[in-house]
Amino acid sequence: MKRLPLLLCLLFATLTLHAADAKKPNVLFIAIDDLRDWVGYLHHNEQTKTPNIDRLAKMGTAFTRSYCAAPVCNPSRAALMSGMRPSKTGVYDNNDDWRAVIPEDKPLTAAFRRAGYFVYGAGKIYHGSYERRSEWDDYLENEGGGKAEKQLSKNAKNDGVGGIKFAPLDCADSDLPDWNITNYGIEQLGKEQDKPFFLAVGLHKPHMAWNVPQKWYDMFPLSDIKLPPYKENDLADIPPAGVAMARPEGDHKAMLDSGRWKEAIQAYLAAIAYTDMNIGRLLDAFDKSPHKDNTIIVFWCDHGWHLGEKHHWRKFALWEESTRAPLLWVVPGLTKPGSVCERTVDFMSIYPTLMDVCGIPKPAHLDGVSIKPLLADPAAAWSTPAMTTYKFNNHGVRNEGWRHIRYANGDEELYNEATDPNEWTNLAKDPQYNGTKAELAKVMPTTNHEPVGESVGKKEQKREKKKKAKAE
Repeated sequence: MKRLPLLLCLLFATLTLHAADAKKPNVLFIAIDDLRDWVGYLHHNEQTKTPNIDRLAKMGTAFTRSYCAAPVCNPSRAALMSGMRPSKTGVYDNNDDWRAVIPEDKPLTAAFRRAGYFVYGAGKIYHGSYERRSEWDDYLENEGGGKAEKQLSKNAKNDGVGGIKFAPLDCADSDLPDWNITNYGIEQLGKEQDKPFFLAVGLHKPHMAWNVPQKWYDMFPLSDIKLPPYKENDLADIPPAGVAMARPEGDHKAMLDSGRWKEAIQAYLAAIAYTDMNIGRLLDAFDKSPHKDNTIIVFWCDHGWHLGEKHHWRKFALWEESTRAPLLWVVPGLTKPGSVCERTVDFMSIYPTLMDVCGIPKPAHLDGVSIKPLLADPAAAWSTPAMTTYKFNNHGVRNEGWRHIRYANGDEELYNEATDPNEWTNLAKDPQYNGTKAELAKVMPTTNHEPVGESVGKKEQKREKKKKAKAE
């Protein structure tokens, strides 16, 4: 009989623990690949059609000046998920195996698991070349749909221009991987859960190839397509290090020679519209979810994209087009529907902010700062600029009025964003702005980790694949 009180105490403690867990907010973590600032709520390209992303923006706080940690998939995602900048880890490029320098106890997923969360994932959260499934409690392993992306429509001329790949498809929306990734998110949102959850849904489009069903191309008649702001001699005042990043004789020359610039714009807009449709499906499921009132949403994109501005295509540069990307937050009880924040932030803020709004202690290794004060009051004072790094010791710093770029060889660029939003006039050599450059440069790291490169682990993985291929 003496054991009964002890059993009752244990039962009470268990019930109390479950009750505490139930109060923890869930997180819907939406990642989009290669989506720049061409979304409706940012009004940077009025041709775009993103009603569902705009719908999400109205649900909480939309950031108008939000920037990536790196304008490349792998380092951007590794930095965001680990909380450590490229200059600290040495992960600068797509061939750098982040697993060699980011232990399993450091990522965002680990912080949530330590806090008692069930961690789900689907699609592209980390760069696809490097996976560590042991971080996740459950992950969608088979996205399917790969063959459908090769079913080109009869209207497709070919598969694109050089390395810029695009074509309309003869398939259904449901034939592509992003449909299945979205389905996974919908399924988890509809489940009863006995633990708080962190649900990561990573959509691939508008990453190339911009191959989506023909109907999405039809939404953007070629005769209506407008080219982005462009200046013929834009690179005249850019230093050699910047011109090297622009690579005007590469993708851009090929696009001009092909005469298909407008077709490429059409294709990118079509891929964005396809992704927006899947966001709508996910939000519909969220609205019906039993977890709606206790779930935080954070929507982010890994970096921006150039479509001819500065004679450049793709990301891989430190200008506005490749570094700016959408960021949206919905936090029950904190954010106000339809609020807009014009403060300058970068995506290193996502990890610490999630810790703050979920009531989880912040790990000591985080480089970013929480933007919780801006979620509560978008007009709050803010003095922390955004910083983006591309490759070793090349950094760009952006605040509300300026962008300062400093390359590893000492070359510099400086732009007055208030008077020159297209960054057409480089002021770096004008001595009257030395103080502005010096102030922005204070944010740049004083030490830069050497590039990790392809780790032993990745090389071993390749050897194992070769062995397997020979055995078969």
